Amino acid sequence: MTKPRLRFFENSASQRHIVEADRYLYRQDAPRHNLVVIGTGTMGQEHMRVAALLGRAKVLGIYDPQPASMDAAEALNATLCKEPLRRYSDLASACNDPDADVLMICTPNFTHLEVLKTALASGKPVFLEKPMATTLADAAALMAAVRTYDAFVQIGLQYRYKAQYREAFHEVKSRVSLGPIHTISMSEYRPPFLDKVQQWNKFNKNTGGTLVEKCCHYFDLINLMADSRAVRVYASGGRAVNFLDFEKDGVRADIDDHAFVSIDYANGVRASFTLNMFSPDFTEEMIVVGEHGRLVTSERFDFHALRPTQTSVNVELGEYGASRRTELSYPALIEQSGHHGATYFEHMALMDQLDGKVVDCATVQQGLWSMIVASAAQESMRSGQAVAIDGFLAAQQLTHLLEDGQL
Repeated sequence: MTKPRLRFFENSASQRHIVEADRYLYRQDAPRHNLVVIGTGTMGQEHMRVAALLGRAKVLGIYDPQPASMDAAEALNATLCKEPLRRYSDLASACNDPDADVLMICTPNFTHLEVLKTALASGKPVFLEKPMATTLADAAALMAAVRTYDAFVQIGLQYRYKAQYREAFHEVKSRVSLGPIHTISMSEYRPPFLDKVQQWNKFNKNTGGTLVEKCCHYFDLINLMADSRAVRVYASGGRAVNFLDFEKDGVRADIDDHAFVSIDYANGVRASFTLNMFSPDFTEEMIVVGEHGRLVTSERFDFHALRPTQTSVNVELGEYGASRRTELSYPALIEQSGHHGATYFEHMALMDQLDGKVVDCATVQQGLWSMIVASAAQESMRSGQAVAIDGFLAAQQLTHLLEDGQL
């Protein structure tokens, strides 16, 4: 039986006299797996923190072409464990270390395909951060590359592990409380894109566009909740506030900061998504309505007030059953480790896969469909017209992607 983690007592000053030989509840198994983190910026360092917190794997080594990012990762590692990191001098060395069990690719979006090609040559399991690519052509090439790959590739769509969405899927899919689903609405209100190395995230050519870079998370969630293939997308949005006067090396930023997206699915489900990236704090919402009721999830993070994240799920069934409001949280250490705890449970799924277990994690196919919806929405914003998915893929000679279906 797995022992519970008593982190409060493990880390308490009053328990420091408990030597290793006397540890039973506090004793934890040594990490079984070695991770190599490729790309040690914001997300790479988050994965390092979460790996140390979960304790089932250790970070063996790191690689990043930016020395400052490597230095920051080494400084972080010194606060997490006593063992030094292997600092690889090039990508091939990082990917082919015989002691590495899994490669975690956390590099900028536009580098994913080329980095993955080198990673796949190693034959090792791979974790690839979202979005899997910046263009559908690259996503299709990536899909083809992994189709016959012997090891697994997991995509970093970790929002599906947020507490409110885990509860929402259980309520809708397992308990079937709402009956047949007909509409899904999601929204995110948040501040602008943060600073990145060389400000790569301020330009569409590097990100695939805001709806690809940031919102593939939400399209993944909507796709899963709809449980069908998107057939038509319409989007309206653009640039209103953020980075209007920003330039890098003489090139003006062109990243969008707001959008409204409407999606029709093959099974008749209709969905909408709202994005605003000039809001003073972070707020997310999902509303799912079926024939027997409505479910509302809410997440609010007011970093100005330094308050913990407030997360809840409302189930409203009227005369069909009991309605209720549930406030949700993960343990504080887990919530604080990254993305309100979602990254921790994403790592748990990764470790389970390495241990040969069947898990619920983001597949390459699901990552592809989050990109198809996002890319169609970007095209609709550009053209001002609704985009039929079949025609959109045909125009790019990518109709073969439809053969893979949705899920």
